[in-house]
Formats: sequence, structure tokens, C-alpha cells
Amino acid sequence: MVYIKTKEEIEAIRSGGRILGGILAYLITQVRPGVSTALLEAEAERLIESAGGRPAFKGYPLGEGLIFPTILCVSINHEVVHGSALPERIINAGDVVDIDIGMEWPIKGELRRRFNLPLNQLSPAGGFYTDTCATAIAGAGSPEAKRLVKVTRECLEKGIAAACPGRRLNDIGRAVQEHAEKNGLGVVRDLVGHGVGYEPHEDPHVFNFIIPERSPDNLELEPGMVIAIEPMLNLGTHRVKTAKDGYTVLTADGSLSAHFEHTVAITESGPQIMTAA
Repeated sequence: MVYIKTKEEIEAIRSGGRILGGILAYLITQVRPGVSTALLEAEAERLIESAGGRPAFKGYPLGEGLIFPTILCVSINHEVVHGSALPERIINAGDVVDIDIGMEWPIKGELRRRFNLPLNQLSPAGGFYTDTCATAIAGAGSPEAKRLVKVTRECLEKGIAAACPGRRLNDIGRAVQEHAEKNGLGVVRDLVGHGVGYEPHEDPHVFNFIIPERSPDNLELEPGMVIAIEPMLNLGTHRVKTAKDGYTVLTADGSLSAHFEHTVAITESGPQIMTAA
């Protein structure tokens, strides 16, 4: 089921998303050689708690009895997504580091009253969810790593620009896929973006590649839809595999991977980024 949010709910999502975008912007500045993923996790916990929010990923059920263990997904080099921040890892010079973070906000009634925000009836805490991520290179980085990060960021920008009311999900996927493949990068197909807002993950699937035009999944974009657009690109092929922990996704060929994401609202005037810092 695709949920259509009201204008008031979108404003609540924007308020929380702006806070989350600021948290991510700070964490990205901390990506440098010698920094530990445990430090990034601790900083994320401190900032989310002080903002009156709740982490969206820690404790999230992944199926088959697996529970995601940390606030952050910190995916390094050939890790595509879902790398956990704990146990601690040390970031090395030249590492490609993706930080993915989600938050429910606000979880305190006084914040809702202060900002005159609606209640999310689908969450016991009543807040709204946003989701965002960015990739940075620790230190100088190789030319290929820099190109990968640059093109992945550009793919996100092109995907967002295509997210206009009256267009279809394939317009987003086409924008991402064509730019990625023009630059010789593999577009991950086993993972996609998603709806977000009432829950951390909602319908629809938001593809980074072209699906059949007549597919029932190729939905028309409507005002009130809120989606997470998140291209994941590899320096090698699009193929991925799952690590032994059951949740970290790796490039199948060991190549570097990058990942960018924004929560975006579809409005009558066009796409609006909810997680801008």
C-alpha cells in the first residue's frame, strides 16, 4: 500500500529530515583516517537523542531472526549497504565510507505540541521517519574512488530531478541507470529505494534501473508520496552477495561501492528534498 501524506505530515517529515540531514552532514566530516566506526555510532546516538528523536535502524528486524544491531549503517569499500558500526572498525586512508542513517522524530509529545505537528498513527511514539545517506573518502582517495563517489552523487541528483508528479518510477530509474552506465559503473539491482514517512520502509519500491513500462510496479508519482531515492553504484559489475553475518551486502567482485540517499516528497510543484541539511 502506498501512503499519501497530507501537507501537514510532509511538513513534519521535513522538520525531522532537516535535523537528520544536519546530523549526517556532521558525521560525514568525521570520516578520516584513524576514526573508529564506534565513535561515529556514539556521535549519532548523542545527536539523535538530543534532537528528541529515535534511531530507525537499531533493532530493525531483517527477517529469519536477524536484527540490525546499530544506529548507523557504515559500509566501507566493497560493502554496498548494511555494514554495522559495531564491532568497532578503524577507517583507513583511502577508504570509501558510506554512512546511512534513519530517524523517527519527534518521539516526545512536548515537541509535537511546541511545533504544532500531527501524530503518526502508525507509530507508538507518534513521530515520522526520514532516511538519508552519503559517501565520503577518508583522506585523498584514488582517482577511481573519487569518480565513483562523484557519479553516484550525480545519479541521486538526476533521480530527484526526475521525481515529478505525473511521471513514473521508471523515470527515476532511467535517470540513474543511464548516467551510471554512461560512466561505466554497475547499478545494483538487488536493492532499491522505498517509501518512507509513517514507517522506515513502505511501498513503493523505488528502482535505480529501468523495469518493464507496463509493470504494475511502475507507478505514477502523485503529490503526497514520500520516497527515499538511493542509487547504489559499483566500480565493477552490478552483482552483489551477502556476507556471513547475514545482513551486510558486498560487491560480488570485490570492487568499491558508493551510495547516496535523500528522502523526497512529491509535491504539485515538483520534488522537494526532506533531508537537506
